[in-house]
Amino acid sequence: MAAEVIPANVRESPGRRLPVEGIQAWLFVLPALLIIGIFKILPAIAAFYMSLFKWDVVQGAFRGLGNYTDWLYDNSLRSPDFWRSLSTTFTYVIFTVPLEMAIALVIAYLLFQKMRGRGIYRTLYYLPYVTSLVAAAAVFVWVFHPQYGLINDVIGLIGMGPQSWLDEPRGLFELIASSFGVTLPAWLAGPSLALVVLSLVTIWHYMGYQIVIFLAGLSNISSEYYEAARLDGASERQIFTRITLPLLSPTTFFVFTVASIGVLRSFDSVYVLTNGGPLDTTRTVTMLVFKTAFQQAQFGLGAALAFILTLVILLFTLVQFRVLGRRVNYG
Repeated sequence: MAAEVIPANVRESPGRRLPVEGIQAWLFVLPALLIIGIFKILPAIAAFYMSLFKWDVVQGAFRGLGNYTDWLYDNSLRSPDFWRSLSTTFTYVIFTVPLEMAIALVIAYLLFQKMRGRGIYRTLYYLPYVTSLVAAAAVFVWVFHPQYGLINDVIGLIGMGPQSWLDEPRGLFELIASSFGVTLPAWLAGPSLALVVLSLVTIWHYMGYQIVIFLAGLSNISSEYYEAARLDGASERQIFTRITLPLLSPTTFFVFTVASIGVLRSFDSVYVLTNGGPLDTTRTVTMLVFKTAFQQAQFGLGAALAFILTLVILLFTLVQFRVLGRRVNYG
């Protein structure tokens, strides 16, 4: 059968598309561009403009980078608040992300095995993630209440006294040492018990999402590797450490990056559970932005602090890619 001959006047040149197709493509993308532009880009531009002025309720004098330097080093009141909140934020990340990932990886590995009711277990572990975080945090406020909370009733059954939990500003290590009659120096006190509870609630909420991601990563590992290793007499521990973990490194790196950014930006759970207290021991940078902009009505300073946090997240992510990205095995 002879090949169909395309007239020269309708034939497309290589690497070039008809204008109609380009217009159609832009029309498909236009709704997303409008949403991103209106709700993301324009507010970011307005916030940056606001950060350059002394902007309380109304626009004031132009300050340039004055709001930024006030937070970083130039103001004896603002600067200590920023560095304290930044330290609290990174402590929150350190206590949340590694434990969250470790638990999610173990559960995902167990759920990846053949077992009865595996689909039901996967659904149950994912349910907290689709639950409203604000509603869940409100429930946990009651669960950890020092007078009538469920947790104090449970630990009372094993002989432990009631704890203040979300109202406890003392450090976790300090509390543990004091139960044995040991006094620790202030720098060894550790994060406040309220911040530890906040980390546990965050782990509970986001663990289901990470389990799903790890399950997707595990499904991409060829079963031939496991079959060959078992034929060679490898134990399950050796299979997990020598095969699963290296081949799962791209997924692990992705989860670590996304989880770190999420915790650095966390606001809802902190606001509902502790509102930055007790004694500012859970006042993260996002809470300090909220306090400055919406409680003190200093919008210029609040906008500047929000951009400083954005730069911190960008630098932290860049370090992750530089340091950890090179260790990822894409096999």
